[in-house]
Amino acid sequence: MEPAQETDAEHRLQLYAYLQPREHHRTYLAIMRLFTSTLLADLSAGEVSSALAAAERDGRIDIGESHIDVVIPRLRQLVDWGNLVHGRRETIAASIAEFQQGSMRYQVSKLAVRVQRDVDELLRVPEGAREVSRELLPAIERGLVNLGETLATASARTQQDPGSLSARRARILLAERVTTLFLQHAELAATVRDFYAYLGQILTRHHLAPEEISGFRNLLVEYIQVVVEDVLRHTPTIAATLSTLAGARRELVELLRPAEQLGTAVERTRGRREADWQELTDWFADRPGNPSQVTALREATTRAIGALLATVRRATTGGGLLPSRRAELIQLAGWFNAATPDEAHAIYAAAFGLHSARNLFPSPEHDGDDEHTPWRDGPAIDIAVSVRGRGDRGARGRTSRIMDDPITEQGLLAQARAADERREAASAELAAASGNLDNVTLSGAALGALCELLTLAMAQREGAADPGAATDQVRGLTLTLTPATGTTTQIRSSAGTLTLRDTVLGIERAQVRGAR
Repeated sequence: MEPAQETDAEHRLQLYAYLQPREHHRTYLAIMRLFTSTLLADLSAGEVSSALAAAERDGRIDIGESHIDVVIPRLRQLVDWGNLVHGRRETIAASIAEFQQGSMRYQVSKLAVRVQRDVDELLRVPEGAREVSRELLPAIERGLVNLGETLATASARTQQDPGSLSARRARILLAERVTTLFLQHAELAATVRDFYAYLGQILTRHHLAPEEISGFRNLLVEYIQVVVEDVLRHTPTIAATLSTLAGARRELVELLRPAEQLGTAVERTRGRREADWQELTDWFADRPGNPSQVTALREATTRAIGALLATVRRATTGGGLLPSRRAELIQLAGWFNAATPDEAHAIYAAAFGLHSARNLFPSPEHDGDDEHTPWRDGPAIDIAVSVRGRGDRGARGRTSRIMDDPITEQGLLAQARAADERREAASAELAAASGNLDNVTLSGAALGALCELLTLAMAQREGAADPGAATDQVRGLTLTLTPATGTTTQIRSSAGTLTLRDTVLGIERAQVRGAR
């Protein structure tokens, strides 16, 4: 990241400073909600103070936080963080103090509005699972099919007469369908991410009640199965349609270009850039080295089912590192609830083994006991995990590994140095042969390094007619693929000959800092 980008990122992260659980954070939150509650809010410190008076009476902010002398430094701090910006306009005041308080006005910045909007949405989100919007999948499928027809109509009418009324209406309809398509996909992707995040949070719990296990089993077997089936049923058609539209992306983006230019720094709606369409395609379709989100969803479902089965097996058999003692603890709590004080002491001693003190350890080398220190305040003794969890003192598992093994460490370092030297030699061989690949016989290591870069370069291409490139950042080696009809490139090596048809292959090596 460039220094300018790092500085901008740090400045943007300061927009979240008012949300920290520090002093007066409720006041900052109330002020930001006040500025984001209306459009083009332009408020003075006095107006903010009057609005905060109601929040103070309701107990939403601390007493005294609505006073004008307290509000002014809060507003200045928000300006320093970048959440508010200064705005001035003429003010009619009856005194100098009133003029000073009313002349400086404040407005909310664009990024601060987005931060506060996300904060309010987060605070409204319940803890339970979020329903996946499965009904959007057929809508996306129909939208893509209709989009292809609309694109053909808009392109034809624009070529005939770009300024005609029919051409403008066709472009407007095209923009409507593109915006609707990306809004539907954004909602679908958000619900899928939220649902599986909740599912992962639940599956990490080791102690589940029987009714919870039954509910999660029904959730996985019924609901997730329906979700995955819907996704897999509609994905092939969606992926095929997106592949068909891939060749017309540039034309589609040109047709969606606004007639009134708003400047280079304007934030365009999704679907107006080729990168947006590439992200949409990657969500549904796999690429070499880049699995789609549909594949990730299927794998996540498999892992979730496996984790649930492990949880059920642990809860029913009592096995595992952390067996559940929930039923036993509930029964013990019932005994305590029905017992008298004397009986409760007896049950406590019997349940937790708190009998009279007995020394079961060998005598220490030095008697460090202090008769004036109660045993509960003395040093704690480490208890093995097997004793804490199962009450079993028997040794389990294999012997622990030696943490400090200098011989193995030096051997691994020597292997790493040898591998680095072989990689450097292969890169140097490729760089030396870059100008005469057809007449040079490469070694097996050099061919392996070439094939790695070749795989990465091919994964960057959308189709066989597109160029590709890949770079080894450590060695500074760059491989480029250029389509050339009728050209055959042959690369000979000790392991065989690699033939690339209709492709020109180029290799360059830049001087890398620290390269040998």
